[in-house]
Amino acid sequence: MKIFSPLYQWTMRWATHTAAPKVLAVLSFAESVFFPIPPDVLLAPMVLSKPENAWRLAMITTLASVVGGVLGYLLGFWLYEPVIKPLLIEFNYMDKFQHAMDWFEDYGVWVVFLAGFSPIPYKVFTLSAGFLQMMFLPFLLASAIGRGMRFYLVAGLIKAGGEKMEAKLRNSVDIIGWAVVFAAIALYFILR
Repeated sequence: MKIFSPLYQWTMRWATHTAAPKVLAVLSFAESVFFPIPPDVLLAPMVLSKPENAWRLAMITTLASVVGGVLGYLLGFWLYEPVIKPLLIEFNYMDKFQHAMDWFEDYGVWVVFLAGFSPIPYKVFTLSAGFLQMMFLPFLLASAIGRGMRFYLVAGLIKAGGEKMEAKLRNSVDIIGWAVVFAAIALYFILR
């Protein structure tokens, strides 16, 4: 069943829209605070459709993500008890938040860098850093370096792959899509 091919084609058409960089910035900002979808899902097709803009798009993604991380830090710093804690409980994120706090005790600022670079939910660590009143400058530097490395790496790999990568991806998108769905379902049942 080819569900993912039309979605891929729609995404590629949309990635060339004049408003796409603004949407990328909003998505990057929101993902650093509360939104569950990472900006890579928009950054990658935008770079595929316009590889000459790869570095500019990586910069937009990085800057917006770091600004969102600063907002997450400030929310954790000032509004943890009245606003953030009830939301973490409501959306069943309290265990992830506690896990982040434990990592901060063990690794300090390095955990912000790791969360910025990896698929670990960066938003949890921005809130945790603010709640723990981590020094702001090290938080900002670790965020900028971690997020920048991640998004420039994504943009660089997609740009380097170019048309060949796009053709292979277009031909395999349904297989990849279904593999991700089945892997997510398997992980859900394994981690329950």
